[in-house]
Amino acid sequence: MLAGRRTLETDILGLYIVFIFAGERRKIAKQLKVDLGHVLNIECKQNAAGFLMLNEHLLTFAKWLDTHQWSTDIHESIYMYSWIEATHVLTLMVFLGMLCVIDLRMLGVIFSNVPASKIAERLDKPMMIGFVVMLLTGFLLFYAIPVRSTQSIWFRIKVVLLILAGINAFIFRAKMQASSATWDLDPTPPKRVRMGAAASLLLWSGVVITGRTIAYDWFDCHKQLPEFMYWAAGCVNELAALET
Repeated sequence: MLAGRRTLETDILGLYIVFIFAGERRKIAKQLKVDLGHVLNIECKQNAAGFLMLNEHLLTFAKWLDTHQWSTDIHESIYMYSWIEATHVLTLMVFLGMLCVIDLRMLGVIFSNVPASKIAERLDKPMMIGFVVMLLTGFLLFYAIPVRSTQSIWFRIKVVLLILAGINAFIFRAKMQASSATWDLDPTPPKRVRMGAAASLLLWSGVVITGRTIAYDWFDCHKQLPEFMYWAAGCVNELAALET
């Protein structure tokens, strides 16, 4: 009976210790949660401050470009801006036309009886010429209206999509050249090639759509917008006004 009593006391003591440790663990977990939330809050504020500083640098650069006489001349020219814009659109069509044919072949949708390498080889030169001219005229369009373009949410999305499309094209081209000998004559290329082609079409579609919407002032800085939109579009002055 004495042994049984000692066993019961040992069990009670063990449960008491477990409850104490469980309570301490809950306190520690709660404290860690508070500390983690505090750290994340600080990190978010630092990231926001860094992005705001980047917006200020971009706006300063855009204003510097806007002081150039050539920028004003292109913008206010009766014919020059229209010619540059027309050339930009036409070379965009040349570039995207060649790119779509190549990507659709890589998806196995068209010209499945023609070797993929032959299509890429034939269309590569006109595609790259169109791309270079498109890029140069695009820069001139930005140079003509630098401040509004810099503070356009559509222009910013377009630049991000352009970078992603460039990275995808570089990876896609390298993989295609490295392995084309194994599937060049196949009607349907491997999955990784098809995925790269699909990503290319989606990204460049996004570039075209956002490029077209730059002309509209739906989310320009002079509009009444949520604070996040001011932040994303780089509306530095409007954000400063909200903080005062």
